[in-house]
Amino acid sequence: MSNDDKRRAIGKVVSVAADKFVVELNGGTSNFTVVGFDDIHYVARLGSFVVMPAQSEYVVAEVVGLREKDAPSSGYRSGEGIDMDKASSAKYLDLVPVGMLPQQRDGSFRFGVSTYPSLYADALYVLDEELDRIFEVQGAIDVVPAPKGDGVATRFNALTIGTSVVFKDYAVKIRIDEFFGGHSAVLGNTGSGKSCTVATVLQSLFEKKDEFFARGATFLLFDVNGEYRSAFAQLPSTISRRYVKLHPNPMSEPPEVGGDSESTGVFRLPHWFMAVEEWELLLRASERTQQPVLRTALGLSTLFAGPEHALDELRNHILASCLLFIMQSDAGTPSKKDRIVALLATFKTPEINLDVVRPMINVSFGEMKNAVGFSELLTRHVRDDVAMPHYANREFRFDDLEKALDLALLYEESHGNKQIRDYCAQMVTRLKWIRDREEFAFLRVPPEHLSEDERDVSRFVEGYLGLSRKNDQFVRTGQIIILDMNEAPDEVVEVASSVMARLIFERLRKADPRNRLPVNMILEEAHRYIAERPTSHAIDSSRIFQRIAKEGRKYGLFLTVASQRPSELSKTVLSQCSNFVVHRIQNPDDLAHIRQMTPFISDSVMKRLPSLPKQHALIFGNSVNLPITFKVREVNPRPKSDDAAIRELWFHREGTISDFCLS
Repeated sequence: MSNDDKRRAIGKVVSVAADKFVVELNGGTSNFTVVGFDDIHYVARLGSFVVMPAQSEYVVAEVVGLREKDAPSSGYRSGEGIDMDKASSAKYLDLVPVGMLPQQRDGSFRFGVSTYPSLYADALYVLDEELDRIFEVQGAIDVVPAPKGDGVATRFNALTIGTSVVFKDYAVKIRIDEFFGGHSAVLGNTGSGKSCTVATVLQSLFEKKDEFFARGATFLLFDVNGEYRSAFAQLPSTISRRYVKLHPNPMSEPPEVGGDSESTGVFRLPHWFMAVEEWELLLRASERTQQPVLRTALGLSTLFAGPEHALDELRNHILASCLLFIMQSDAGTPSKKDRIVALLATFKTPEINLDVVRPMINVSFGEMKNAVGFSELLTRHVRDDVAMPHYANREFRFDDLEKALDLALLYEESHGNKQIRDYCAQMVTRLKWIRDREEFAFLRVPPEHLSEDERDVSRFVEGYLGLSRKNDQFVRTGQIIILDMNEAPDEVVEVASSVMARLIFERLRKADPRNRLPVNMILEEAHRYIAERPTSHAIDSSRIFQRIAKEGRKYGLFLTVASQRPSELSKTVLSQCSNFVVHRIQNPDDLAHIRQMTPFISDSVMKRLPSLPKQHALIFGNSVNLPITFKVREVNPRPKSDDAAIRELWFHREGTISDFCLS
């Protein structure tokens, strides 16, 4: 054993078992403090490490218990019970073996113990250099050639996120590839510091101001509480930010920009970007009767919006079938005419339109002037065995969907399904409700009021990936994109988040080569729209997030879910997370849920969670070799998530005007 090892010995191994060691500390001290050659070490912290030489390696063990036993010479004092002699009492550490660490400084830590220490082997306190090797963050800074070939620059391999509460002044680091290259979860009770943790991790990522800081990163934040804009206001000027607000009026002016590096916008989501399944969930269409009609209506909306003349025969067939049904109904002639005019005002072809048919359907003395000729015109366009059109995501006005739904119902009625309108009444009512609700205005913006980039799905998505096109090449326009949905109800949050997630996922799947644009989606209050049990609101948004959790890694799309109720989160999403940052959690259901999703975590680790102070967290997963409790580094500036200053707001002089603002 080297001289340095001898100088940092704290005791002797007095018990060795496959799953437990006992170390008796050296005598002569009244507490568990050891004066080493480099510093003073307190070795009795639960969760700290001790190393023991075994051949050419160290056995690494975690402290799980500590105790002391009075020395035999201790006696009674007059009139008192046993008074333990603290200096001479024997002190013991209970240890659990963790892994092996080569004594050479370039050796890597590995889990599992292959060689056990002998009885009376020395137990040593751990050096910071050994901690870096145990956590595999010894190469936190990587030196690389500068971009222009003149000198060198640096980039992060590991990122400092706080300081250890177990090892004095030790900086806790996460490996960047493993943390940001996988799904992560930030969990904890409200007020425990989740938002500050997310903000400070991103702030630290963008702190480097030389040639190699994270200019290629893309973070899209679903900010449902309106917290994060202020947290990133002081990032370096070369880091661009995009702030988009979901406003009740989608035609309102964009928010005022907060500096030269920020651009702003108002969130508008073209409704024709939605997939069929998203429409079905939004309108709560039942599977057996309403979904087929809705799919037909969506197909008709894009069929009549498209310019292809090759589809005129199909358009003529559908219109003719529906108009013939109206003509054959029991309604009065004026009612028939009104219904025909209303239908052809929206859906028309060169052969069947108001200019062509109006002379035939004009009513005189209660009869159409040329009902027979009109019926013959329609009959010529009816075809047999016609396949209905598929939804093709072409532009159409939101109001046209209601008319297309009526056309689809007419078409079903013309084929003998007389009760279909009654079966679909609830879905039609739901569509009208969405049409009239202010909170869904972001979906109903007419195509002519959208910019060219907003109307093209590829460019729309690229904007939320921080990209723009210039001379057939992509130019990065932003590293942090915030979608502020603070004013939106849960139903709108579900719609917006799930559709945006799907669009981004599909865009990255089509990229060639794939996995060259890593995107990290940060999902604040994730339990609101990635629930284990679908809500009765709108879209079951957890479906797309479950798919991203299972398949996103292949295409460079990663999730960071932040939630105060892990037991309400989708088990599929949570089970795919490879890193966990857990703040104080006291709810037994939430603790049990985390325990179930992360079976490799020991009970001793789980027992720490209910008692963690504010701004403290436990991190475990792929980005750190072993679970470690740390104090999260200070966030500056802070997100808007501070607690209410009760005393300051309650106790003040009479006549003080409240700071509360009316919007």
